[in-house]
This record gives sequence, C-alpha cells and structure tokens, in this order.
Amino acid sequence: MSSLILASASPRRAELLQQIGLRFSVRPADIDETPEPGETPEHYVERLAREKALAVAETSPECQVLGSDTSVVLDGVILGKPSCAGEARATLVQLSGATHQVMTAVALACDGVCHSRLVVTEVRFRALSASEIEAYVASGEPMDKAGSYGIQGLGGIFVNELRGSYSAVVGLPLQETSALLADAGYPVWKNWPRSLESQTS
Repeated sequence: MSSLILASASPRRAELLQQIGLRFSVRPADIDETPEPGETPEHYVERLAREKALAVAETSPECQVLGSDTSVVLDGVILGKPSCAGEARATLVQLSGATHQVMTAVALACDGVCHSRLVVTEVRFRALSASEIEAYVASGEPMDKAGSYGIQGLGGIFVNELRGSYSAVVGLPLQETSALLADAGYPVWKNWPRSLESQTS
C-alpha cells in the first residue's frame, strides 16, 4: 500500500486506524467548517469529510488521504464542541435522558477520485444528575468533543443504549473506512502482521 495520510489532528481517529493495523502519517486539513445556509447535518458532515481529504490530497496526489468529520445532532440541530464550561453543561443537560444521533462521515481521496460514506448512530443517554454533570465538566473531558462528551472516556457511563457503530461515535467508522480502502485496492488485512507459526507452516 502506498502512503496513507490521515487529514485530521484527532488522536482518537489515529488510535482507531492503528487499531486496524494501518501505518499512516497525520496532516490536519485547514478548511472552513462553517455550515452552508440551509445545509442538513448529514450533508454538512459528509461535505467536511470530503473537503478535508481533498484539501490534503491536492498537495500529495500520490497518496491515499482519509478525511473524517463527526457531529452530534439532537432534534436536527448540530451540537458542536463547547466554547466554555457553561456551554458544555447546557449541552449535557439537553442530552440527559434523550436520544441523539452521532453522524460521522469518512472520505478517501485516491488517484484524483474521492469516495465517502456516512454513518448515523443513535445514542441514548440515561438521566444525568446535576452533580455528575458538574463533575464531568470539571474533568475537562467535554471541552474538545462534539456534543460535549467522549463515549470512549469518562462519558461512557452516561450511555444507556447505542444502535449503530461504536467506532463512528468515537470518531471513525472502521467498517466503512476499511471498505473504502478495499474498494480502492488497498484491503486493510494485507497490512496485518503474521505470527511466526503461520509464517513457517
């Protein structure tokens, strides 16, 4: 497989790619993430994933470039990263006892072509007490995360039910990512290490 670039600074996305045995470099894309007038959350998330991949691919056309974007959506409204503790607190109050959607898109730019997939996962929070919301905000974990929580961290205790892709909620849908790479002629499993026993058999 030729060079793979992750067009994201997210450590969670990097960890997920490492989990499935991929070697890659990280080059965050610098794009305008302002939603377009009247744009649906689904279109917004997929557009950003594609724009991130294409922006980096412009400077490295010989590489495969993965772009991804995640949004937490409640009643059709995108809940972005909080700008302050008060905003994080208000978002968690909204999510308490409610079902929301986590929309994650992944895009692969390769050989001048960009393909993308959108994954929508339903996540339900149990009712949260004011004390645990305060403790969670005080931990600092919500501050760099869409929807003000991280399912893979302390915020995992809030999730009552999940329908869909866990890895997409973390930040990168692994099944769809591997499918895009396979369609481009780079199946993930070819990068997996072989045990000494299988090599000598």
